[in-house]
Amino acid sequence: MRDPVEREFLLTFWKVHILHHAAEHGVYGHWMLEELHHHGYRLSPGTLYPILVRMEKRGWLTSTEPERSKAARVYHLTPSGHAVLQQVRGALGELSGEVGSYRAATAKRSSKTPAKASRSSRRPPPPRRRRR
Repeated sequence: MRDPVEREFLLTFWKVHILHHAAEHGVYGHWMLEELHHHGYRLSPGTLYPILVRMEKRGWLTSTEPERSKAARVYHLTPSGHAVLQQVRGALGELSGEVGSYRAATAKRSSKTPAKASRSSRRPPPPRRRRR
């Protein structure tokens, strides 16, 4: 992961995505790689598997040992992971409300008529310079 955008921002998105799907059903590495790829993220197994292991060590995921040696290790959300997911969803909702969605932002830029700014997006005017 040499791209600073991936390191600083997308890594967190991937973790949220993992928690989300682990809450719906158990996930395993290869499926998660395909799911993230479907959303445009290009991860290698060498990036994803350490993330899964760290999330398990933090207590957010638990994994079941495969019965067969070639079977996949399946990761499930723990109660602690569920609490983290709820906290992150709340923060995402608040951030999305302030920053807005990509579609809304691009539609706003392409619109000919300026839309009225919402209260949260209005900024105070810059300070005026004093004349001497």
